[in-house]
Amino acid sequence: MATTTETADHTLNKEYAATGHQDHAPVNGANEATHRAAYGPFGGNPLARVDTHESARFPAFGGDFQPGAYRPPKKSIANPAPLGLSAFALTTFVLSLINLDTRHVATPNIVVSLAFGYGGLVQLLAGMWEMAVGNTFGATALSSYGGFWISYAIILTPGGFDIVAAYTVDSAGKEIPGGATALDNALGFFLIGWFIFTTILLFCTLRSTVAFFSLFFTLDLAFLFLAIAKFQPGSADGLNKAGGVFGLFAAFLAWYNALAGIADSSNSFFVIPVAHFPWSDKGREKRGIKSERETV
Repeated sequence: MATTTETADHTLNKEYAATGHQDHAPVNGANEATHRAAYGPFGGNPLARVDTHESARFPAFGGDFQPGAYRPPKKSIANPAPLGLSAFALTTFVLSLINLDTRHVATPNIVVSLAFGYGGLVQLLAGMWEMAVGNTFGATALSSYGGFWISYAIILTPGGFDIVAAYTVDSAGKEIPGGATALDNALGFFLIGWFIFTTILLFCTLRSTVAFFSLFFTLDLAFLFLAIAKFQPGSADGLNKAGGVFGLFAAFLAWYNALAGIADSSNSFFVIPVAHFPWSDKGREKRGIKSERETV
């Protein structure tokens, strides 16, 4: 007959297994306190580190910026994801129109104000608030892209930092031979770095919703085309426009996910449809297949 301690240990192990962290060793009575201290009461879920007594899990949802099943937090603040998504969307929308040379506007300096204020500061704050609600993915993504817009605005800001001038003009005020090419290559390195980072986040959305995954997929392609445009100046016009097209898709998808997080029965006559991938937990549930967490 199982002892009380063994029963409690079995229940706790089952709870840890449900979080998908099978790499941790089983917990016995002697290790229970240490294990809880190290991983938290729910196994240290990296996507939603939430201290809550709710046993239910919500499916992945772009409106909450959650790429995987997560436990509902005990919220003391509003959902910050729609704010961060909206800040990202508007700033990306304007820059993408400029990359497309819309109405012959090709100079991106108008984006500086948005990149500092809305896409930068506001999105960074939304990322910090995602930390408060326990969303590690949302905090990482929104804070990072807030940092992207602030750093991009710094590059475009004339004087002060003199980033562009450092590549193109020497200390005597004369043009540096090959300086424009060096600047393009440096900007290409900058954009390639963000392409790599976005690819990392893209992998975390493979079991989420179609709209959530598509947001990062189109953004990833936008960074890629814009980076290649810097390395291939002869084809820059077409590549910049390709980046602008995918940037527009990313902007509208960000707005779509933001609306999904805002609209509900209390303020809207309709709810934004959310399509889950068939291999996601929600998709498997709809097909009557147990999720991996339930079969462990």
